[in-house]
Amino acid sequence: MSIADKIKGNPKLKNMVHRMLIPKGEARPRLWVKLFLNRFIHKRGAGSTIRFNTRIDVVPFNKFMLGKGSVIEDFSTVNNGVGDVIIGSNTLIGMSNVLIGPISIGNNVIFAQNIVASGLNHEYKDINLPIHEQKVTVAQITVGDDCWVAANAILTAGVTIGKHCVIAAGAVVTKDVPDYTVVAGNPAKAIKQYDHTMKEWVRVDQMVKSKPKPVQ
Repeated sequence: MSIADKIKGNPKLKNMVHRMLIPKGEARPRLWVKLFLNRFIHKRGAGSTIRFNTRIDVVPFNKFMLGKGSVIEDFSTVNNGVGDVIIGSNTLIGMSNVLIGPISIGNNVIFAQNIVASGLNHEYKDINLPIHEQKVTVAQITVGDDCWVAANAILTAGVTIGKHCVIAAGAVVTKDVPDYTVVAGNPAKAIKQYDHTMKEWVRVDQMVKSKPKPVQ
């Protein structure tokens, strides 16, 4: 049995180790974890950049990976406390983004400003308990290669966004988005898709109108 398995299998030991890494009631790991431990555990690709004014709340028991040439801009927060955070190569995480795992972001992706992508939710079923005392649930967020997520968008837990998609500014994505699709609104709905036959982006309402009617 590995050391990690022994810790996970012993509640008292697990709680002690957790307190060594993160102060009680907080999400940010202790300074020694950030300065000494994480740099030997988490992987960063060549030429990747994390700006100085960021809050990188990553702990060693979950993955944090930043691909080569990728950038996390100032005032962003990255948290892998409840799930891995994987960011591909040549990807931009713009200013004031919030990424809470589990989340996987592909290569050549643009996240603009003030985006929230959280794989975490709080339970609220028991009305006799404050919500912060109830358990949390997690569901993987996946963003495919070559996507552009515009400013102020929200990606909710469990959604998968396909390859080369555009998420419009202010969109709230609550359902999966197929490859080569533009979505907008709250909740986000498809407004354009790429037609590989016509080799152009076509509005969804036009695609519906252009479909031949079935023979009666």
